[in-house]
Amino acid sequence: MTDKALITNIQRFSVNDGPGFRTAVFLKGCSMKCAWCHNPETISSQQEILWKRRLCVQCGACADVCPTNAIYPPVSQDIWQNEESSYQKINRDICDSCMKCLDACKNEALCAAAKLMSISDILEEVEKDSPFYDNSGGGITVSGGEPVNQHAFTMRLLKEAKERGLHTCLDTSGHCAHERFERVVEHADITLFDLKQLDPVEHEKATQVNNARILKNLEWIAQSNHEVWIRIPVVPGFNDSMLFHKSASEYLAGLSGNIGRVDLLPFHNWCENKYDWLGLNWQLKELESMDPFSLESLAACYKEKGFFTSIGGSGFEENRPFIARA
Repeated sequence: MTDKALITNIQRFSVNDGPGFRTAVFLKGCSMKCAWCHNPETISSQQEILWKRRLCVQCGACADVCPTNAIYPPVSQDIWQNEESSYQKINRDICDSCMKCLDACKNEALCAAAKLMSISDILEEVEKDSPFYDNSGGGITVSGGEPVNQHAFTMRLLKEAKERGLHTCLDTSGHCAHERFERVVEHADITLFDLKQLDPVEHEKATQVNNARILKNLEWIAQSNHEVWIRIPVVPGFNDSMLFHKSASEYLAGLSGNIGRVDLLPFHNWCENKYDWLGLNWQLKELESMDPFSLESLAACYKEKGFFTSIGGSGFEENRPFIARA
């Protein structure tokens, strides 16, 4: 039984990850590699080192303690502070993540991407915000990465949170074994389910996985008694066409069971620094963030099918009842 998991962030006062004020817990590890991923530090299931160039003074202390010589020696300021430069501090091909460089760095330019935490550690942090949950209808949202990839830990986390009287949300891509998905969902008051693309070829191009497993899990949960909110990350050139959203709205309307709402999440590029911290070149860094108002016509597709639809996914939107479908 896994007692601890790597947590990249515990984000307080989140208003876009379920109803009310929420505390979002991000688990490390994902089976997908979405081109637009806003949390690249959650993709790998292994611990990683972040290098924040703006905090680095090129003192060389990290290189002195590195046992594998994975840290490059100091360079001039015009090289390392130039954000257009391809210079990186760490040779990640030979870095073994021993973390000795973190202790040597006095400016916190090098830091761990995640923290190993127990369920009690996590819930101790989450419960600090209990007064805000009581007043807003909020609670804990378990996200990632893909939290169902660590199904035993996630299931225990959600179960214990509910036992402590917390409202629970599971934020999932749906790309996971159905048996595990079914067991974890049982402990979530609301499941936030990402729908990225219906076309399997287009889906695999952008995420590196087929969507058959995802659609199977979506169709199952839509006809179950579980509350599900559909979340569609809208990405230019991938799924921002009217044709896609007409098809998606018809697909969702055709599912038997209950769907609480549909949230359209406009693409943004505010995560570019994270890719640089990981030594990655983000292919979408030049793509401009989408204006939320530009999604109004797309949102109309879902509203016409009777779905309560938001742009941005605010948990403070007007509550609407489920839509029953035979």
